[in-house]
Parts: sequence; C-alpha cells; structure tokens
Amino acid sequence: MRLQIFTIGLLVLALLTPCAIHAQQASAAKSAAPSAEPSAAGSQQPAQAKDTLLLTAAVNHAPVSISLVDFRALPHVTVTVHNAHAGADETYSGVPLAALLAKLDAPLGEHLRGKALASYIVASGSDGYSVVRSIAEADPSFHGGEILVADTRDGQPLGKSGPFQLIVSEDKRPARWVHNLVSISLQHAR
Repeated sequence: MRLQIFTIGLLVLALLTPCAIHAQQASAAKSAAPSAEPSAAGSQQPAQAKDTLLLTAAVNHAPVSISLVDFRALPHVTVTVHNAHAGADETYSGVPLAALLAKLDAPLGEHLRGKALASYIVASGSDGYSVVRSIAEADPSFHGGEILVADTRDGQPLGKSGPFQLIVSEDKRPARWVHNLVSISLQHAR
C-alpha cells in the first residue's frame, strides 16, 4: 500500500513538475534579463549566457552555472546508443550526470539510502521540455546504464540539439533525452 501511494505521488509530481519548472524558468528569465534600472551595485544584471548549464538543488545550495568552456574541461566519457528516432547508432561524449550532481553535494554512492532515495532530478530544455529521473538512476552504484550530459555527437558539436543534451543509454526510446539542456534541478519528494 505504501509503495502504491509513493508511486502515485511520484506520478503526480512528474505531471506537475514540468508546469512548475516552466513557470520558474519564465520567472527566472524575467529576473535575469537586463533591466533598465541598475542594481544596488550600480550595474545591470546580465542574462544567463546561452551556452551555460545551470545546476540547482532544492536544499540550501547556491546554483552552479557551468559554461561550455568549463564543461569541456571536465572529465568526459563516451557512449554509443541507438537513437530510435533517427534509426541509427550514435556516439556521444560528455560528463556523467552523477559527476554534475556531485557539484551540488547530491547524496550518491554510500550516502544514497533512506530518505535520500526520494530525491529526483528534473532536466529541462530551452523549449520548456522537462523530464524526471530518480536519483538512483543517475548513481552508478544503483544503475548500470549511463546518463550523460553530452556536448558532442559522433565527434562533432551537437548543433541544433545543443550545446548540451541529456542522453540515457538504457532507455529503449529517447523520450527522456533532453535537447538544448539548460538546467538540472535536484529535488526531494516530501
């Protein structure tokens, strides 16, 4: 019974989260846009750069913004996956999602137990498309597949799908892949 209630709760959360995330992104975009009035420091607040990835956590962590240049300096892995939409195998290179979540002090490895297992990730694209993943899916000690934030496909920049794209090696369909990935948010189910 508890498992059914938890599962229903996660489904409701998954349905409501994209709407809330889209509203938060719209609000953040408005507040991040340059204003006609200078801030208290006397300068205008710049908009978030197009080629940055924003990592946030629901708990008391400051957001982490990673530029494409900084992202390319991080350790990369390569994975070949079948893209059912394209009907072809594709090779992606990027940073494992777990490595990015570690920048938010996410509970991973031996720390991923108990209440921490109710954590989830919302990955959002610039078009408002969002997907939800369990934190256990991103942790290599729980899940054998690779969840990668890619910056190249077949040795080339992602082009219209980038600069960042969420890739999931074990999914049979790429429906939970996110093109033009702009944010990854670590959340906790209550």
